[in-house]
Amino acid sequence: MKRLYVFGVVTVLTLTHWAFAQAAVEPPANAPAATVQWDAGQDREALQADMVFFTGPGCTELKPGVQKKDLDAFQSDLLRTVASDMLNGTYDATYRAAAYEAYPSPRALGLTLKLGNGFSRYENITGICLEPGEHVVFVGRTGGKALSLLIPDWTRKPAAGIKPTEDPNGWGLHKQRIALEEGMNVITVNKGGNVYVSYFDDQADLAPRVPVHFPTGRVNGFFDLSKHTNEDWDRLLDEAVSPIMDARGRHIQVAYPVEWFNVYTRGKGVELIRNYDTLLNHHYTLMGLVKYDKVPRNRILARVNFNYYMFRDGDGVAYLGNRGTMRMVADPEVVISGDPCWGFSHETGHVLQMNPQMTWGGMTEVSCNIFSMYTVTGMGNESRLHAQKNYASARKNIIEASPRISFLECQDVFDRLVPFWQLHLYFSRNGRPDFYADVMEQMRNRPDAGRRNASILNQFEFVKICCDVAGLDLTDFFEAWGFFKVGQVAVKDYGDYEYNITQSMVDETRSYIADKKYRKPAEDLTLVED
Repeated sequence: MKRLYVFGVVTVLTLTHWAFAQAAVEPPANAPAATVQWDAGQDREALQADMVFFTGPGCTELKPGVQKKDLDAFQSDLLRTVASDMLNGTYDATYRAAAYEAYPSPRALGLTLKLGNGFSRYENITGICLEPGEHVVFVGRTGGKALSLLIPDWTRKPAAGIKPTEDPNGWGLHKQRIALEEGMNVITVNKGGNVYVSYFDDQADLAPRVPVHFPTGRVNGFFDLSKHTNEDWDRLLDEAVSPIMDARGRHIQVAYPVEWFNVYTRGKGVELIRNYDTLLNHHYTLMGLVKYDKVPRNRILARVNFNYYMFRDGDGVAYLGNRGTMRMVADPEVVISGDPCWGFSHETGHVLQMNPQMTWGGMTEVSCNIFSMYTVTGMGNESRLHAQKNYASARKNIIEASPRISFLECQDVFDRLVPFWQLHLYFSRNGRPDFYADVMEQMRNRPDAGRRNASILNQFEFVKICCDVAGLDLTDFFEAWGFFKVGQVAVKDYGDYEYNITQSMVDETRSYIADKKYRKPAEDLTLVED
């Protein structure tokens, strides 16, 4: 059974049975209070005056020489308490007073790698949960860089009586953004939640690390695969004050309910995040970022939602917060198997598909699945194209169609995928497993050939690059799959495309390849299957 469908502007996978989560996820009843409290009526001038006892505007360290006897000179209860705890060695600065690094902006990264704008906006996890109301945040030297706080509403649900899929507020992630300035910031939080420092810069490697200090709020912590163990994972779950736990690896960032982590991931946090990283490393290998040392520091975000089973949007990948779906994404053994593995690989494939070089109109639900096939089979799962008998149906529906058609005119996106996967299979079996890595690197190094109704020019550019990378004349293969069909080709792909494919486009492509005098492959690539 084919399980990929298009719904609206997001891609989803269907399950035979599923239901929406009904109960709200609430913080634990025994959640500890903040280390220090802030009374909105306190004198802000007193806070400003007390900053003189600290080494910088972030108030993360006391000046040398400050002693307990100096506490009487403090004018604010807040900073007096902070200073006292620092002097006693009991101030937990791990999350409250951390320094944050700049990341390349998702937009800049997308332009560099020729991708969409889909990497995480929530890279700098603070591990702090701020309740609604007024809070104080101190920011260290910024070097003139712009920072802000993001407080996403991870657990937002449709209003009572509203069908989740028809939520007038959409399926996307809602958030509060609060600009930060160097020094003291008194902020108002509208709706409490986990806090993230938004710090992106187009020259991230040159940007300074900036201390941000949260003397108010509660510590929730977060899991970092590079630092923590499964014992740390369980401790973080047990001590969580937020309904959402943050975790990150080398390539992945997740924000799922503590409730479901406790059900499916006790003692297995390391395995879960490691498996996610492994899946994405397969993606990066396919697209050449590993071979060419271009794997981004940025991560892809996977989060909970309460509108639909699974989709990808500008904030990453979203999964429905119910028992069945959470098992698919929180159990490390399930994540890398069957449909769950395909679903994650498919949606993150949307983040990483080259646009428009390999995502000309008609390819949105195709080029992402090159990633799906590579990663799912690379993890030892069965080929979906083989299981669904797409090789036979693609030959019937495209190669043997009368009159001849372009592969883009075939209604089945899995049939459209076949020729692209055959290229990988053939070259992998003939000593070139990095075929697509080299193809995509070539694409990154040159401008796209056209957009919108001119995006079809990228198809002919793709044909040329494939022949150059392979050192073979592949025109017979592309001819069989209808890449060289001349005439009007209409395609619906999240919008309408009207292509006018001219004989001159085809002739120019054929001439380019003929001039290279490449030999033809020894076998018929249209017959290759896994």
